[in-house]
Amino acid sequence: MRKLALHWQIILGMIIGIIFGIASLQMSGGAGFIVDWIKPFGTIFINALKLIAVPLVVVSLIKGVSDLKDISKLSSMGGRTIGIYLVTTLFAVTIGLLAVNIIKPGNLISEETREQLVGDFQTDASGKIAMAEGQKNAGPLQALVDLVPGNIFEALTNNSSMLQVIFFVLFFGVAMILVDPKQAAPVKAFFDGLNDIILKLIDLIMLCAPVGVFALMASLVAESPSVDIFKALLGYAATVLLGLGILIFFFYPMLVKTFTGRGIKGFFEGIAPAQLLAFSTSSSAATLPVTMERVEEHLGVDKEVTSFVLPIGATINMDGTSCYQAIAAVFIAQAYGLDLSIGQQLGIVATATLASIGTAAVPSAGLVMLVIILGQAGIPEAGLALIFAVDRPLDMCRTIANVTGDATVAMIVGKSMGKLGKPNPKNWDDNYEAVK
Repeated sequence: MRKLALHWQIILGMIIGIIFGIASLQMSGGAGFIVDWIKPFGTIFINALKLIAVPLVVVSLIKGVSDLKDISKLSSMGGRTIGIYLVTTLFAVTIGLLAVNIIKPGNLISEETREQLVGDFQTDASGKIAMAEGQKNAGPLQALVDLVPGNIFEALTNNSSMLQVIFFVLFFGVAMILVDPKQAAPVKAFFDGLNDIILKLIDLIMLCAPVGVFALMASLVAESPSVDIFKALLGYAATVLLGLGILIFFFYPMLVKTFTGRGIKGFFEGIAPAQLLAFSTSSSAATLPVTMERVEEHLGVDKEVTSFVLPIGATINMDGTSCYQAIAAVFIAQAYGLDLSIGQQLGIVATATLASIGTAAVPSAGLVMLVIILGQAGIPEAGLALIFAVDRPLDMCRTIANVTGDATVAMIVGKSMGKLGKPNPKNWDDNYEAVK
């Protein structure tokens, strides 16, 4: 019998994980069993993806920049990439604001539910608020200061320092272009070979994806808050899902069809495994290795483009997060009975767009940046506790939008530079048989 495609294996893992989690909760000690004996496998899977993410960013960016051979070419690709990322982020924030102002989910929160949520999650909210205080009090040029690492090895060990890593790697790659090609050749050959090895490591890790996703979904069910809280926040969650759905199923496919001429069905078939993995891990960085493989092999974008556009996108392009932040900010204001002016909402657009650049590509990092947005709009920061109950599942959904946006921009940039060819998909079954 033919082996199931990877995305079907992942879907089965998700479904079985949810069913197993629900069934376990019906038994005494079931939740504890999942946390002790099932969740660790999901954690190991995420750690394996994170393990390979930083080496992949470093090696692929150095290879991508050095392959350009020309500073003007690097400038051209960089300008297009960042420009398109900013446009998609602005659109995402706007969609979020329109959705939350039309639906007004904050009006559905009762006083009793609000007090319960604030009481249950105040400790977690206080932690996020404290983490954001340092960023709020920073000077206007602190972002530039933070961009340049004082110690590259220290930056390599911290996921929140990915922008510093990218800065150094781009700097290193530019230097490789500027030196004599004969002198740079051994270094380039080393990184080319290392890139192939890392891609093979990704193949091996992805063989375990269905099991990892099963463990992640089972543990999510076991650790979820009470159903009553989810019902109270259903309006907010539905609004976020609507905004993300417009991005994923309308905006991005429209861009792909308009600017690349590619079919929508083929686009979703190509990116589906990365979307499913983004959903289960809630991390653009952890999903990056798979996103790069799918965009290059299954969507036909040249490696020269994917190795440059996607690592940067995983760091600065957070369309799903920006859409959610706009909705969450207005929702909290509505829950507190605050009426935001047009000026305040335009401030949310600007702040959310800029904040997306500094949002780490790790689970729930958007909550920290949300505190800054709330402060800018004059919304009580303690209101962050209102959305804690449903943040995890929504985080999973907005990561899909982040990853889909990265893939979309990579295709557009590839097409604009004549680097979008026919897909050449790898056969995961062949990889499996090779490992056996």
